[in-house]
Amino acid sequence: MEDYKYLFKVVLIGNAGVGKTCLVRRFTQGLFPPGQGATIGVDFMIKTVEVDGDKVKLQIWDTAGQERFRCITQSYYRSANALILVYDITCQPTFDCLPNWIKEIDTYASSKVLTYLVGNKSDRLLHREIPAEIGEHFAKQHSMRYLETSAKEAENVDRLFTEIAVELTKQAKENFLRPRQDSTSGKVGMPNGGSSPVGGLSCCKLN
Repeated sequence: MEDYKYLFKVVLIGNAGVGKTCLVRRFTQGLFPPGQGATIGVDFMIKTVEVDGDKVKLQIWDTAGQERFRCITQSYYRSANALILVYDITCQPTFDCLPNWIKEIDTYASSKVLTYLVGNKSDRLLHREIPAEIGEHFAKQHSMRYLETSAKEAENVDRLFTEIAVELTKQAKENFLRPRQDSTSGKVGMPNGGSSPVGGLSCCKLN
């Protein structure tokens, strides 16, 4: 039997260069990769955390921000339990593109998906171009949770993913994710693309 009780899919989106890969690697590996190259297509890593005594496995998908990969990355929205939209607080164009990313979320993701807006690179406050209150206002407008992070300094990175794990586990326990019994695997959960009260999100639970 697997050593976790819940499995959730978390997808990071946003422009190239905002630090999505660095956030993932900081959380999953505890390191900040200097000179990190651009992600090609989609990559993912896994980390297990504990929530109220339950082991929760997060499958974290890191998507490329370049336009040429968009047709690939959009297919990962539908089965996401949580989406993290990242921008760079020192780069105005990455913030200006947020409405385009919101359109993609509205088009391809469940209307009930848990969404976070993350302003990354908070260690570079002297170069800040987007005030925190502007990011917070945008997040509030679009019913998103807001957090500023620094992958370099590990600021709020664990908090971000832990909050997501806690909220998704809470939803699962409250049966917002409707389970089904899979007789072949012994798992209880929704298959990808299944019908559920939260728009077909996939969640696995082990008894």
